[in-house]
This record gives sequence, C-alpha cells and structure tokens, in this order.
Amino acid sequence: MTRAPLRAEVQWAPIPAPGRMAPHTWAASGEVVLHDEEVASGRLVVLHDPAGEETWKGEYRMVVLVQAQLEPEFAIEAMLGDVAWSWVTESLELFDAEARELGCTATRVVSQSYGALAGRASTVDVEMRVSWTPTSSDLAPHFSAWTAMLAAAGGLPPAPAQVAPLVPSHRARSRHSSADRED
Repeated sequence: MTRAPLRAEVQWAPIPAPGRMAPHTWAASGEVVLHDEEVASGRLVVLHDPAGEETWKGEYRMVVLVQAQLEPEFAIEAMLGDVAWSWVTESLELFDAEARELGCTATRVVSQSYGALAGRASTVDVEMRVSWTPTSSDLAPHFSAWTAMLAAAGGLPPAPAQVAPLVPSHRARSRHSSADRED
C-alpha cells in the first residue's frame, strides 16, 4: 500500500495504530510541506477485519483526518463544506480508489483574538473527518487518495503522482526509511 507513488510535497510516517477498533490496524501521519512550511497535515488509520464488518460493508475501513489553515477569506465562504467534500471525492476519483459507505464531516474554525491577544492574526482552519470502505483489498489507490486530500487542503492543484506539479521543486521525503514501509 505505501509503495504507491506520491506527490513530492507529501511526507508521511507510520504511527502507532489504535488497537481496539479492529482485529488489525495500521496508521500513518502525513503532512504537506511547501517551501519548508507545513500547509496541511493529517492521519490515516486502516482498519481490517478478515471476517468483515457489517457497519463497514466490507473487510477494510479507511479513517482519515485532514487539517489545514486556510486564507482568511474562507471565513465567510458558505461553500467551504462543499469544497472540502469535493477534495475528498476528487481525490478518490483521481486514483481510481473505488469506495462505498463514504462519509465526511467538514468543520471550519475561525479564530479571532481580543484584548491582550488582539495583535494575533485571525486564522481560518478546516478539519475533515472522512471514512470509507474500499471495494477491493488493493489499498494503494486509497493511500494515494489520502495524500491527495492532504494536498488539496494545502492548496495544491490536483495532480496524479506521476505528473510533476508546477509549484514546488523539492523531492518527496519520507520521515522513515523505505525498509519500514509495508505493502
């Protein structure tokens, strides 16, 4: 799964997976770095129950968190939830990651400081909590779709991994050696 080609801006590393959600779990954290600045981050948890899980309608479940700070004008953007949803669906489509039972909650947080903190800039953050059931056991397209969701939230245009985007010029870096990767 993790040998799937990724965008150059995406960095990821395996993290401890929650143990009680399914008989088998795997997890990763990821971030999108553009010009040495993190523009989006998130986590992916892969749940696997060989016996199948009725609520998932399958043996696998992908559970994703994506977070990003947005431009201030998004504070009043009524369509932000729809935009976040499109990041999810377009990322899955981009990698032919077929899914069922797809769900997403998009949350916008606007922070404005007052009083002694009034000098702080206002911020607008988006958080997406997404889950879906892959229609096959090939999870590589789903891993790639997660990284595409991170990239979209970070403001990067859609691009399959084999197409070099015009924006950044640095190479992909994983925070671990390739020997640590799982298939």
